[in-house]
Amino acid sequence: MTIAAKDPTGNTRRLLALDGGGIRGTITLEVLAELERSLGERLQAGPGFVLANYFDYIAGTSTGAIIATCLSLGMRVADIRAFYLASGPAMFDKANLLKRYLRNKYNDEQLAGKLQEVIRQQSGEQQATLGTKALKTLLLLILRNATTDSPWPLSNNPAAAFNDPAFKGCNLNLPLWQLVRASTAAPTYFPPEVVAVGEEEFVFVDGGVTMYNNPAFQLFLMATISPYKLRWPTEADKLLLVSVGTGAAASANANLAPEQMNLLYNASSIPSALMYGASNEQDLLCRVFGRCLHGAEIDAEVRDLKGDIGPGSIEQKFFTYLRYNADLSRAGLNQLGLPQIKPENVQQMDSVDYISQLQAVGQAVAKEVDLAHFAGFLN
Repeated sequence: MTIAAKDPTGNTRRLLALDGGGIRGTITLEVLAELERSLGERLQAGPGFVLANYFDYIAGTSTGAIIATCLSLGMRVADIRAFYLASGPAMFDKANLLKRYLRNKYNDEQLAGKLQEVIRQQSGEQQATLGTKALKTLLLLILRNATTDSPWPLSNNPAAAFNDPAFKGCNLNLPLWQLVRASTAAPTYFPPEVVAVGEEEFVFVDGGVTMYNNPAFQLFLMATISPYKLRWPTEADKLLLVSVGTGAAASANANLAPEQMNLLYNASSIPSALMYGASNEQDLLCRVFGRCLHGAEIDAEVRDLKGDIGPGSIEQKFFTYLRYNADLSRAGLNQLGLPQIKPENVQQMDSVDYISQLQAVGQAVAKEVDLAHFAGFLN
């Protein structure tokens, strides 16, 4: 199904943004499973319904890039979940002790192999690129170019400036699996990915160490502002943005002493701190400029910003916004009805031994899905 076929008039558009967070992407998948089930049922779409039939533009960072790509290729959420359950532990393949100490905790060979395999199977192409016709939606992947020290949001939008086939380094010619792998290359966890763009080679790392670990507001911008040439409608009743997180896991430590913050401490804590801060900021921006109908409190000062809070009136909001995420603190898990789950078991990005508990968290968050919030976008 093409984007034009979903709404030939172009009056309404639907965006989906997926956070980074390693194996905690399992939480995201449970929310998406409920979205797929409930939307398919309401739309009477039949058993072949997938989220690529509903959303026009899907964005993802890191583990969100894996899920976004699979969704855009038309995969059912159940099949992506099966992929995570079967391949998750293998993707977090521990490096030898020397490499773990000096470079990264995990090898990338199995992760790269798994990504190539699933993309090859779903696309039917030996080497699918970002421009493959197998993608059923627009797709946005967030990477960080360490060579140029800049964020690289890459999309298959054919109108984008660097997607012109006449351009020597056309992004549409880049191997899709390699871009996804680059987006997952979390510093200290996985080695970086070297990608040839035209005649140059660049070193890429996880997009989560940019301001777009939660890519929601960036997705809104790339769908609407003139440089990206889509110029989709910017009204709350015409543009829907759904954002799904991998769990908020701030590493609070009331007993932290200044002398503990050595090089090793910072190397291990800074990536997660950046991802947590970036996710919050993108969420805040979406609630200010969008009409937020669902989302937990951001903090005790601004609360949840639902309704018309922010600059302008409710009539001036640019999109309708829904945010699904889990608070992975002790208090948050208790509120989800999961007192049996220890926070430390589900807070780490490599908690592969606790995938079943991550699923339980996701299933609890999925109960918040209410199609009343999708009113106006169910045609």
